[in-house]
Amino acid sequence: MDLGLKGKKVIINGGSRGIGKAALEIYAAEGCDIAFFSRDKARVEATVAELKKHGGQVFGDAFDMNDAEAYKAWLLSAAERLGGCDVFIHNASSSGAQGTMDWEMSFRLDMMGAVTGCETLEPFLEQSGSGAVILMSSTAAVETFIYPQAFNAIKAAIITYGKQLSQLWAAKQIRVNMVCPGPIAYPGGNWSMIKEAMPELYEKTLSEMPLGRFGAPDDVARSMVFLSSPAASYITGANLVIDGGYTRRVQF
Repeated sequence: MDLGLKGKKVIINGGSRGIGKAALEIYAAEGCDIAFFSRDKARVEATVAELKKHGGQVFGDAFDMNDAEAYKAWLLSAAERLGGCDVFIHNASSSGAQGTMDWEMSFRLDMMGAVTGCETLEPFLEQSGSGAVILMSSTAAVETFIYPQAFNAIKAAIITYGKQLSQLWAAKQIRVNMVCPGPIAYPGGNWSMIKEAMPELYEKTLSEMPLGRFGAPDDVARSMVFLSSPAASYITGANLVIDGGYTRRVQF
């Protein structure tokens, strides 16, 4: 299936491992030009080298988005280097920094990372004529999960923000969709650490997965890329749960 992504310009925050990296690999294979950042310089350099094999432009920077003004400057620089922005993926999170209990960090990275990214890139997305935004949420936002914590509540707020933004931006031909991954396991990720530190929680969660396994980054990335592509041109304001049947709620 041709997703119509060749030549599109993609900006993503947090992209050197896990779901973010898996998405970038697909975008690169589809012929997109890419700009991304991550905190680990060595991983950024390795990811850039891998993505460049597909022949498109790739700009990767070692960057920590805790400074709001510096983050805004990076977004503008990314759009300028790419010559625009057709797709913005907000993927960075307090979860990657093991800060799910930290309210200030979760608000700054997860919530304001989304808001600043969208507001800064709005003119570029509008100029695209077919702009698309994917905001990363979590199944922890749509069902109670383990215990009350900042990550869960802020991820829920992102869904509301994205839905309202999709209504506002529809006239500008900018689509906004949210993605809620369930438990995703990969080397160095949160669930690999949980497996080592809290094996009982890991095994209990695994036993509750109807498909009998944790998700993999590709399971989420493929759907993200589809939602952001012209192949999904009539989908906006949706919240896609990708969890292998883990959540038990009925979504009408």
